Amino acid sequence: MIGKQVQVYFNLHKKCYSVRDKKTRLVIAHVNKISLGDVSFKVSEKGRQRVLEEQRKNVHAIVEGTILSYDAFKRDMKGVTYNPYMYSTFITRADKQPITSSNEVYMLVTNEKRARIFAM
Repeated sequence: MIGKQVQVYFNLHKKCYSVRDKKTRLVIAHVNKISLGDVSFKVSEKGRQRVLEEQRKNVHAIVEGTILSYDAFKRDMKGVTYNPYMYSTFITRADKQPITSSNEVYMLVTNEKRARIFAM
């Protein structure tokens, strides 16, 4: 699947990343690690508002890009996070600045089953 255009989101039920085909929007894999290139961070404001109203999370924030590999962390990557209760976009962990795109992103699930995202 290297080179495939996908959308990736953290699956709260399975505690892994769900990878769906960008065109069909069908889930094609569940992974604990993945690297994407030519990335866009997308948040549906309507979906975010539903989270705020219902106080219940739903799939409304995705990382969209091209699969590069399933394990390619680089030391100079910066942490990225998203919390619908605090921010309307993905942000960098260090300086809390909005991030909408990146050349490369590495996503992994920690041993504690938490989602972590790192961007170039």
